[in-house]
Amino acid sequence: MDFLEELQWRGMLHDSTPGLNDFLAEQSTTGYIGFDPTAPSLTIGNFVQVMLLTLWQKSGHRPIVLMGGATGRIGDPSFKDQERTLKSFDELDRNLAHQTKQMEKLLNFDGPNGAKLVNNLDFYKEMNVLRFLRDVGKTLTVSYMMSKESVKKRLETGLSFTEFSYQLLQAYDFQVLYEEYGCRVQMGGSDQWGNITSGTEFIRRNLTDAKAFACTTPLLTKADGSKFGKSEAGNIWLDPNMTSPYQFYQFWLNADDRDLPKFLRYFTLKPREEVESLESEYAEDPRALKAILAEELTVRVHSQDDFETVQKVSNLLFNKKANADDLSGLDANSLQMVAAEIPSFTVSKDLIANGVALIDLMAEHSEIVSSKSEARRAIKGNAVSVNKDKANGEDATVTAEDLLHGRFVMVENGRKNKFMIVAE
Repeated sequence: MDFLEELQWRGMLHDSTPGLNDFLAEQSTTGYIGFDPTAPSLTIGNFVQVMLLTLWQKSGHRPIVLMGGATGRIGDPSFKDQERTLKSFDELDRNLAHQTKQMEKLLNFDGPNGAKLVNNLDFYKEMNVLRFLRDVGKTLTVSYMMSKESVKKRLETGLSFTEFSYQLLQAYDFQVLYEEYGCRVQMGGSDQWGNITSGTEFIRRNLTDAKAFACTTPLLTKADGSKFGKSEAGNIWLDPNMTSPYQFYQFWLNADDRDLPKFLRYFTLKPREEVESLESEYAEDPRALKAILAEELTVRVHSQDDFETVQKVSNLLFNKKANADDLSGLDANSLQMVAAEIPSFTVSKDLIANGVALIDLMAEHSEIVSSKSEARRAIKGNAVSVNKDKANGEDATVTAEDLLHGRFVMVENGRKNKFMIVAE
């Protein structure tokens, strides 16, 4: 695989420094991308850069994941309207530990060009301020640093020396990786171009006959102009406890049809010929193609088991023929996933254990019915089901025997109105 050629057909190449193509044609090398642990988990926005490292590795090169244990404590000013709020060291350390585990799942760390994970805090934890000023601060001039677009945009709203120094840290990171690991290429998003090229200049000035290169991807935006990786509810996380596999799958399935060509090229591992063949085959059925992409990404980011669970949950929620066996066949995690997607209410386990009238249970929650009389009419009209079985009359009760996995009871009022009662 030719790395730059691969990026070009995928629409993932924004810019690169002169000579990179010839350099990569001559040899396999090492390249890196930095990730600051300012969030509790990686997001699908980060997944763009994970994909870049994956393609780099599949092209025969070695990827380095540089976790920003140090730079995360400073804050990157690049294209931010105002100064970041600094995170505590404890929070950053927790974030870094969790994101490290995520990276270990998403990238291949085995083989001759297996990925390597490095923490840049190791570069600075023994460095005092005088050494930093002499060894790092002396290399780039203030005028050079201020010429970067990411800095110029912040001068009017204010830029602290702390964030101004971020560019130096990222540049020095590149030099350390160059010297210790033979890392010749730094990659990232287009918003990092200024910081990355500061690194190539830093190396040029400090290391004799050194060749360092840069490569960036375009900022990925959606057809409606919004930033990729955001939804109305917030970020789409790669952590299943923050964004369930079902929600993750649905994000891709519900993507705007106009975004599909871009998303498919950015995120599938399928080769160009197969991608173009699929686009031709499903030209009149974009939802089916989105389902293919959603399956691939759910399996890669989560697991095959999670994808199969997503299918079962989707069947339960949307298939009108889903029955009691489909519901009882779900494990506790799947039922918790269902509970996150429909209106859910918590009740005391003791209440269920002692048996509670279905009418009372429904009337307790106004989203189900507004009153006991409405609950009575719904049951009488044969509209109410408990765990997919029709309620057996106005005197029906819900007991401990109805609890699935000792916690869950699904109540339906009509075909479309599903509710989960969770006993705790």
